[in-house]
Formats: sequence, structure tokens, C-alpha cells
Amino acid sequence: MPTGVLSSSPESAQPSVPRAAVVGCGDISAQHLAAIGSLAALGAVRLVGVVDPDPRRREAAAEAHHAPGYASVGELLARGGVDVVHLCTPHSEHAPAALEALEAGVHVLTEKPLAHTLADAERLTEAADAAWLASGTQLGVCFQNRYNAPVVAMRDLLEGGTLGAVTGAEATVMWHRPAAYYAARPWRGTWAGSGGGLLMNQAIHTLDLLQWLVGPARLVDGRASARALGNVIEVEDTADMVLEHAGGQRSVFFATNANGVNAPVTLDIQTEAGELSLRGALTVRHGDGRVEVVEEAGVLVGERSYWGASHQLLIADFYRCLRARERFWIGAEEGAQTLRLIKDVYARSYAPDMWR
Repeated sequence: MPTGVLSSSPESAQPSVPRAAVVGCGDISAQHLAAIGSLAALGAVRLVGVVDPDPRRREAAAEAHHAPGYASVGELLARGGVDVVHLCTPHSEHAPAALEALEAGVHVLTEKPLAHTLADAERLTEAADAAWLASGTQLGVCFQNRYNAPVVAMRDLLEGGTLGAVTGAEATVMWHRPAAYYAARPWRGTWAGSGGGLLMNQAIHTLDLLQWLVGPARLVDGRASARALGNVIEVEDTADMVLEHAGGQRSVFFATNANGVNAPVTLDIQTEAGELSLRGALTVRHGDGRVEVVEEAGVLVGERSYWGASHQLLIADFYRCLRARERFWIGAEEGAQTLRLIKDVYARSYAPDMWR
């Protein structure tokens, strides 16, 4: 469970400061580099490298963050002196890089998805379990929206029991991705590079929240297709699902990248004694008529505000777990669980050789 930002108190510090490297210097790496910078200011971590096969991106990141640049994970690991790698690469590179790092005894914090194929995800889950048992080496997955203040409040209310049992839920992701988004990073629109489209790249966070808040789910029915950008991408831009959760509750889910704007994610959960409604802020409607609102504490602004502001909380908590020698709570199996739902939708929507 989230525990907040990393403390700099002497009694909680390890004898040595973890040495971190960021692998992949594209868009999302900015979140990881900013979080590492904040922790470095507390003396809690030290950036020792950036990795990217593109020399321009690599050199720009190395200069901006005053760290050596490497062309590959193999080159970084061969050089030594690294304890943690942050994987911010295209999806197809997550599993190979994570496996290489775990084998070298280096901790891994990977962006979602865990892997671009289910087979790779299962191999990585086994490797992560083995690494933890053998040496305490960790693998964490960035489902940072679990750290958003309204989401944490939802979880606390549901676990507290005052609202009674969950009876149902629904969620939507209504976002906009033009053709230029895929042209800027061509791997995003392919099975080989991304392992899928909207569900793998955008909606995976909301699916993860549905399972975390309501319970593990199986797919009752679902479809995915390219309804707006079929002439641009080979993966889906729109999908819908009906899920059945472990307690018997049903949830419905709709997501698209064909919306005109990036609208707020919606997540509504009905209970025996109230309703939880997430639209950025959380509105709690109790059965007795009381209404409570929980606002998000930190909100990004600008073009990428849809990312949310909780990467820093997750990354700080990951390093807290390393320091305390506790296993990080969002691991490979958590990542594989949501990936299985997505691949089940693809199995119903596409020929096998298109998505596996």
C-alpha cells in the first residue's frame, strides 16, 4: 500500500545510497528523472547513467542530468556500479531488459505494461519471484495511479466497510490520440512494438484500478478494434469489456482514443450503502445523503496532465522498500493480472498471429 514520500531520517537510511540508471530517454523518462532528482536532493538515490540507443536522445539526457550515457542495458551492466534500473523503453523491450538486469542482481522498476506479450510476462513473473527469493532483488511496475489521493481514499473506504459490499462498477477512458502521436513513435501502433494499442498504452491504468478496488476479474465479453485510425495503426483505438470480479460483482468498461479531447477518466463504484464517483476528484455519496469530496493533492498541468502526479510517490515508495528490504507491493504478478484481461480481449477480436 502507498506510504508517502521517502524519509531522509538517519535511522532509516541504508549504509550506501542506491545507484540508479534510467533506460530509455523518451517522453515518460522525464517523470522518472524528476523523481530521482528529488530523491537525490535528500541523499536517497544517485543517478549514475542514462541509456538509449539513439545517440541524440542519449547525449541530451546525459548532458541535462550530468550522468554517463550508455547505448544498451548490456553496456550499462558490464560497466557495473548500478543497483536499480528504471525501464522507460518501448513495450517490446521491457521483458528482455528486465530479465537481463534481474540476472545481474539489479533491481528493476518498469513502466507499464509488464511485457508486450503474455508469454514474456509469465517468464518475467517467474524470474522476479526467483530473484527475490535468491537475493532480495526487486521488480516493481509503475501503476502510479494507485497512489493518487482520491484513489487511496476509495480503497480505504471500501476496506473500512462503512459503505458495505461492492455491488457493481463502471469506468471510461475517453482520450484523444491523433495520427501524429503514432507517427512520432511508430512502435506505438504495432503489435510487434507495443503488443496492442489503447488497452496497452492508455487504458491499462484504469483496468488495473478496477481490479485493485473491486477485486480480480475475468472477462465475460469484450472487443477491440481501430474505429478511427484503422488506416494509420494495426492495433486498436477503441475497446469495451464486461468483467466479472472474484466476489461476483460485474463491471463494465469502455475506452477510446477517438474522443475529441482528453476527458477525465471516470470510475464509479456502487456499494450497498453508497456510491464512489471518480472524476479527478472523488465524490462519495453516502446512503444517508451525506456527500464528501476528496481532491487530488498534486495535479500536472499542460499537454500531459493526463499522466497524473503520482510517479514521484510510487518511485519514492519503491526506494523505501529497497531500503527496508521489503518486497514492493506492485510486482510482476500485479502487472500480469491486468495484461491477461487485455490479451483475452485481443483473443476475441483478432486472429492469433496478429496479437500474440
